[in-house]
Amino acid sequence: MGRRLLPVLAVVEAFVIVGCTTPDFQQAGLNPTPQKPEPIFLREGDVIRISFPGAPSLNTPAQQIRRDGKITLPLVGEFTAAGKTPGELENELIQLYSGQLVIKEVNVSVESSLFWVYVTGAVLKPGRVEANRPMTALEAVMEAGGFDYGKANLRGVTVTRTTHGHVEHYLLNLKRVLEGKDAEPFYLKASDIIYVPEKFTWF
Repeated sequence: MGRRLLPVLAVVEAFVIVGCTTPDFQQAGLNPTPQKPEPIFLREGDVIRISFPGAPSLNTPAQQIRRDGKITLPLVGEFTAAGKTPGELENELIQLYSGQLVIKEVNVSVESSLFWVYVTGAVLKPGRVEANRPMTALEAVMEAGGFDYGKANLRGVTVTRTTHGHVEHYLLNLKRVLEGKDAEPFYLKASDIIYVPEKFTWF
């Protein structure tokens, strides 16, 4: 998506504030390979359905993963689901119920999965955006009302992401995407912050 790795952002900000320090921007690449949605990890609030083709009596109705990350399973009781992919949960359940399964198969389907990202800066409706599917940075901006084209710098959109206490910053050129010159999507994660800066104006 026309992303460029920037060691610092002070190249621009130095015109405004002398001695300003800015965060490093993480790998986005000059010629990046297409970014795919990352594996879906189950989260608190997700609604899942579990079926046992080899033991239909164990099938469970759709249930929401509780705030403690757990669900309730027949014969087992509480079981932690959050933090695992559906495939990982299926494999754990096959082992857990191995004695009851005629067919060693368990299906975990995600009925509903919600997460939020935040869009701010030169957009028409800044604020929290709800996603129930893999969402790209451009899609999140559109959900926030779209760009304020009189102010927005589409070449300098940034995404701030916190992973295990570590903050990462990505620089995106969404102008190239809108012009059809770049088709590589940048997929968002829960709690990402998308900032659309205003155009730099000389006085």
